Amino acid sequence: MKKILIIEDDLLISSLVQFRLKKDGYQTHLVSDGNEGIKAIDSFSPDLIITDVMMPFRSGIEIIHHARKSRPDTPIIVLSSLGEEEEVVLEAFNLGVSDFIPKPFNPNELAIRVKRIFR
Repeated sequence: MKKILIIEDDLLISSLVQFRLKKDGYQTHLVSDGNEGIKAIDSFSPDLIITDVMMPFRSGIEIIHHARKSRPDTPIIVLSSLGEEEEVVLEAFNLGVSDFIPKPFNPNELAIRVKRIFR
């Protein structure tokens, strides 16, 4: 069973993502801030990381930096509000993220993109 780490501080979005991915049979672990996200990357050993960019304590970019050092081959999907800086999204891609999904998004589209990554 594939393990997915969800790092998202918006409770509604994180619950929706977790519900949709569990429905497809994935094991999920949900954390709501950057510090917990960094700890969970090391302890949960995810097969995929889904992270927001703007997070409490540590940014999504810091989370991506950590993931690239400790789990360089783990795919990462970035969720971000459309209003957030384009430079941040470009930096995320430069760090090797697999995909970017702008908020608001359709949970079914997210599920399809996750399946594509695991193919």
